[in-house]
Amino acid sequence: MKAQNYFGKLPSSQNAVDLFEGQWFSKLPEKVGAETGGIGKLFDDERIHWASSKLGGFQEKNILELGPLEGCHSAMLETVGATSILSIEANSDAYLRCLLVKELLDLHVARFLLGDFLDYLRTAPGVFDVGLACGVLYHMKNPVELIELLSQRVGSLFVWTHFFDESVIKENSIVREKFSGSWEATHSGFTHKLHAYGYGDALDWKGFCGGGSGSCNWMEKAELLDAFEHFGFRIAGERLEMEHPNGPAIWLSLVNSKL
Repeated sequence: MKAQNYFGKLPSSQNAVDLFEGQWFSKLPEKVGAETGGIGKLFDDERIHWASSKLGGFQEKNILELGPLEGCHSAMLETVGATSILSIEANSDAYLRCLLVKELLDLHVARFLLGDFLDYLRTAPGVFDVGLACGVLYHMKNPVELIELLSQRVGSLFVWTHFFDESVIKENSIVREKFSGSWEATHSGFTHKLHAYGYGDALDWKGFCGGGSGSCNWMEKAELLDAFEHFGFRIAGERLEMEHPNGPAIWLSLVNSKL
């Protein structure tokens, strides 16, 4: 009888990566010498380079990162000289992959926490030089609450998010079918429209990296920008991806006028 959970192989990075076979989204840097089967080239992500150019760089900055997924951007931030990086991930498997990446890349500045970043922002003390919210805002039930909370915590902010554009989404049948209605909402005096998006079959994927429930709510671009302005952010840079296969997306570099 063979003992369970033992590797009878020469120790390697690949052994560790294979613990999460079928779950990886990202490709690891070539120097790691291990294949994940992922498709995302996020360890050299153009979005982070762009954000750095718009926000004055990340060197010697204290950074709050929401939803690090597999620690790719965390590694980029450490490489360019961030003083501290606090990354909060709610998905337990993604959190463990972040810890594995921390080991494989020998990261020392990045710290990963497992839990809900909304609860952290509501209760924990502290202000950060920079916030990163890459791929998280459109997974929120109440995206405007996240914008408000970030306005109280970060001096500048990079956001990458999908948004609702009816004329674009109606031409994409896969994305269009995931929406089920819209309504008017108000949060802290800001009134806006929300569009309900259901994850559908994506919930069955072992590497699912969406929100913690079966659905989320998207905003329209104009109201999204108005929400940031309402809570004190000024746009330092904007870039659109209208032909993204998963729906239109926007890159935003923002400066907080209140902090």
